[in-house]
This record gives sequence, C-alpha cells and structure tokens, in this order.
Amino acid sequence: MISGGSGPEEDADEEIQDICESVKHVAEQRAGKSYNVFIARRYRSQVVCGINYFIKVHVGGNHHVHLRVHKSLPCHGEDLELTDMQECKTCHDPIEYF
Repeated sequence: MISGGSGPEEDADEEIQDICESVKHVAEQRAGKSYNVFIARRYRSQVVCGINYFIKVHVGGNHHVHLRVHKSLPCHGEDLELTDMQECKTCHDPIEYF
C-alpha cells in the first residue's frame, strides 16, 4: 500500500472489532442512539501519519454505519479517535473515503 492511498476492502478481523468496540460509545453519542448490535464486517485502511480505518459496521437488521477511525503512530501512543461517521448504509454500500 502506498502512503496516503487506501488499500482494498478486507474482511474485518478481531483487531478491527476491537477498534470498533473502543469507539462505540462515541458513535452512539453522535448518532443519538444505542446500538445493541455493533459488528465490524469489512474495512479499508489508509496509511497517513498513523492509520485511518474505514469500517463497515452492522448495527442490526439491514442497517450499517461506516466509521472512520484514526490510529496514531506508536510514538504518539496509538490512540484511537472516531473522526467521522456515516449512517443509513446497507451491506451493499461500498466503503469509500469520507
């Protein structure tokens, strides 16, 4: 992957699910609702000054949200920050930069 470019969509793994769990409370605050289901399905990553993760998350029924989560570099503590969120997504919506 080229720095600044995003990689292909991949199936989410345990690491991606852990990232989602870390920012779930912030996503709920932004959406103004609680999610009983919050399962990472697919993701893309982008190497910047750290890593941006674009994650498709199943939130129940046929509903999904897309999260952009920034993970800082190890020298900056590898902190996670939910930097943006898109609601009203489906399982068929592609993960694109936002």
